Amino acid sequence: MVALGGGHGLYASLSALRRVTRDLTAIVTVADDGGSSGRLRREYGVLPPGDLRMALAALCGDDSWGTTWTKVVQHRFGGPGELGGHAVGNLLIVALWDLLGDTVTGLDWVARLLGAHGRVLPMAAVPLELEAKVEGVDPEFPLQISTIRGQVACAMTTGRVRSMSLVPADPPACAEAVQAVAEADWVVLGPGSWFTSVVPHLLVPDLASALVTTPARRLVTLNLAPQPGETEGFSPRAHLEVLARHAPDLAIDVVLADQAAAAETAGELDEAADLLGARLVLADLALAGRQDRHDPLLLAGALARIFEGE
Repeated sequence: MVALGGGHGLYASLSALRRVTRDLTAIVTVADDGGSSGRLRREYGVLPPGDLRMALAALCGDDSWGTTWTKVVQHRFGGPGELGGHAVGNLLIVALWDLLGDTVTGLDWVARLLGAHGRVLPMAAVPLELEAKVEGVDPEFPLQISTIRGQVACAMTTGRVRSMSLVPADPPACAEAVQAVAEADWVVLGPGSWFTSVVPHLLVPDLASALVTTPARRLVTLNLAPQPGETEGFSPRAHLEVLARHAPDLAIDVVLADQAAAAETAGELDEAADLLGARLVLADLALAGRQDRHDPLLLAGALARIFEGE
């Protein structure tokens, strides 16, 4: 299994997938420019470590070793000092990169320390910037298209995102990530911040090519709700249309959506999935009392039934 994404969405996907497979690779976006990751990226010229850290934490086991290390790497220093705002895991990752001189080797060492149930890889070998074409940033000119740069700015925009691109436009993919996609049985995209965590994988040329040509089956897990700012007002169908616009050659086999979230638009969503060549699977996926967050056990159950051919 290979899962692509970033942030909390990929965390949810990995928390479920590690329960249904022993061979799991996470491929993570590397465009974050905010918070601790942004500071380390600017100061040391490294890949932003935050989303990589979250993926590693998601792959920790449920035993005392795994739960303890999850808390350690996710712990964030408080206070106004230089360490304030930094996550322990971010510092650990950057320290290993500095010592070992190799991004993938450093991540593999962290995974071994944590006892992670899988491997974590960056989607590209260099830090990236996101650039969005956004409509209606200025409410007085609702049809005007503006260019916004930076992951944080793109995620928080008040306009309607129309398309995404990367800077540089032709970045080198992580070779191990490309190989993992080529050798996978299943590739899972989403859930997550659609334009800033999911779509960027489709914009790295070698990785996008691997996603198109891999013999693996491809599954898209839809979000439970639109994200304020980035996809505000988007229907589940609109999320699939965004994927099709950015990767018209990418075939999808299965679209997984929450039963309740898709209830009012199931017909339209089924049509959109069919246009991608996919079958639509509906299941109860939300955490009790939190209709915006996936329950890892429910998601794991739904994925297991799909993988087993139910």
